[in-house]
Amino acid sequence: MGIFSRTRDIFAANFSDLLDNSEDPAKMIRMIIMEMEETLVEVRASAARTIADKKELSRHIVKLDALQEDWTEKAQLALSKDREDLAKAALVEKRKATDMADQLRAEVQVLDDALKASEQDIHKLQKKLVDARSRQNALMTRLETAENQVKMRTMFNGDKVKEALSRFDILERRVDATEGRAEAMNIGSEGPLTLGDEIAALADTDEVDEELEAMKKALKQAQKKGA
Repeated sequence: MGIFSRTRDIFAANFSDLLDNSEDPAKMIRMIIMEMEETLVEVRASAARTIADKKELSRHIVKLDALQEDWTEKAQLALSKDREDLAKAALVEKRKATDMADQLRAEVQVLDDALKASEQDIHKLQKKLVDARSRQNALMTRLETAENQVKMRTMFNGDKVKEALSRFDILERRVDATEGRAEAMNIGSEGPLTLGDEIAALADTDEVDEELEAMKKALKQAQKKGA
């Protein structure tokens, strides 16, 4: 047996509850859609049989109606020939045909009601199927997104990424060490002075000497005032 044993079970089913309570929602919705598609095929096949039966009964009704007219003509002919007994017998046969035609019309009405119910079921099933397929597409998109996120997180937290990051750390430490050695080699080794550097140094010496002479003069003046 499938998930649903009858069409009305599908109409009453709550897809959200079924999916929430399922360990494998994707598998569950595939089974639901498959069951609905099979049920839709069965309902359509039943409707096709109903239509065929209705057409067959309608043909019989047409024949019975023609038979009634034929017996009516025969009764009229017998009565015109003063054969009331034959006319009465013909009317009895006409009544049989009329009763049979009425019975078949009642059966056709039952088939019409069944066909209308089948049409309604087909429309409902189609809507349910569209809804289920829409949910399937949305669910598959969500599952694919979730699986991709899991893969990415697994990759980032995996040994390969950790190993790659550790290699970067080693390279950074090597670069730091190389830069440190280069900076250490520059300490205390400024190199020979250029011509520009020597001239600039002379200018700096003159400025210092001038400032020194100014301080001496200021000191002497202060001493004289104190004396």
